Amino acid sequence: MRLSEDKHTEFKQSFNDDVIISLVAFANTKGGMVYVGMKDDGKVCGVSLGKESLQNWLNDIKLKTEPSIIPDAEIIEIDGRTVVVLSVQEYPVKPISMRGRYYSRQMNSNHLMSAFEISNSILQTKNSSWDFYVDNQHTINDIDFDKVEYCISKMQRRGINISDAPLEFLTKKEYLLDGRLTFGGYLLFKANEDLMTTIELGFFQDAEGVIIKDSARLKTCLVDEVDGVMDFVKKHINMAIDIVPTQTENIQRWDYPLDAIREIVLNMIVHRDYRSSADSVVKIYPDRMEFYNPGYLPEDISIEDLMSNNYSSRPRNKQIADTFKDMGEIEKYGSGVRRVIDMFLNCGLPKPQWKQRSGGIVVTVWKNSIPDGQLNGQLNGQLNGQLNEYSFSTAQKKTFEYITAHEGCNAIQISKDLEVPYRTIIKHIDILLEKNLIIRQGSKKTGGYYLINKQ
Repeated sequence: MRLSEDKHTEFKQSFNDDVIISLVAFANTKGGMVYVGMKDDGKVCGVSLGKESLQNWLNDIKLKTEPSIIPDAEIIEIDGRTVVVLSVQEYPVKPISMRGRYYSRQMNSNHLMSAFEISNSILQTKNSSWDFYVDNQHTINDIDFDKVEYCISKMQRRGINISDAPLEFLTKKEYLLDGRLTFGGYLLFKANEDLMTTIELGFFQDAEGVIIKDSARLKTCLVDEVDGVMDFVKKHINMAIDIVPTQTENIQRWDYPLDAIREIVLNMIVHRDYRSSADSVVKIYPDRMEFYNPGYLPEDISIEDLMSNNYSSRPRNKQIADTFKDMGEIEKYGSGVRRVIDMFLNCGLPKPQWKQRSGGIVVTVWKNSIPDGQLNGQLNGQLNGQLNEYSFSTAQKKTFEYITAHEGCNAIQISKDLEVPYRTIIKHIDILLEKNLIIRQGSKKTGGYYLINKQ
């Protein structure tokens, strides 16, 4: 039997309060098992059970937890020694406490939950979110009814049948509960600026962010902030005019796909943790843009899950998210990241990057693929310099060029964008792998190809 402690498994030499703490942590997270009679290193020491020992353990667990938990208990033998396995599933009603203290399971250890984590757990149990709760600091007098009417008109244009006056609309949509304003209702339609919705905007002359050329600060209602951020972005990025002889209208071409930037901004505003003291930040550099937003991903969703669309969306602010969805700003929960990636790749730009940092999420986008001169130099240096004994075809160079500009891409994506048969792309990739120009990283489902010289 080979076991080790992890997020679902804990070892204890004997029964004590630490066993109960582990069971509480498992019940508050994703469930797990405590092996009583085993050392931390996995060696079996066994326990001595009297006639009523196990029943006394279960009674002790029941009395010291709130709401009470009663784990499943199994007595097993390992190497001739008795081990008791106590197991619990994730409880539907959370959080569970042990003598008034709340714990969660993180990796292979138990952590005392903060007040913030406790409140989140309560909201998740109620299938609710913070923005549905009453804001005792503000009233209906703090609302701009013009913003409410604007919201109603956008919903009506999408075919949603709303004939109510603004006050009735606020009540039916639960922005008002017994005449009291919710946090979501206040943030969406507030009349005056305040710090709760601050977004810092900066335009930098240099790539290091030392010299700032322009800045702004938005503190408006959420309904206005999307356009406010987009106006600042368009002010500081370039637009070219493509003249197409066969068309009567010229085509505007920006440094970045504006629909993708708007999607990032929407995600930033809708999913921000407005209980955090940190501000959202947008930084525009000569070669890239960065969007920082307070609030980590849920524990069971990784950055890889986010970028591969392999997750179920759970909006942090359900009332705010539903409002933007009904207004037509959000098409579908959980699909925005994938759309942003596709829009950048379709424009021949590098894949945007998501990272968790400083209590939040940072999205970085680049306005150029590798400049032609740099790319040609890299191709010549690697393909001709390192491998001058091999003659690459133009098609093989194009495959390498694509991977250079879109690291992390897969064969299906290359085949689609280059309009080359999948089997042919696989042959090109096999050659590049054989010559150690590229490497594959990640799982079969979500992995992709990267340049060797950038590892």
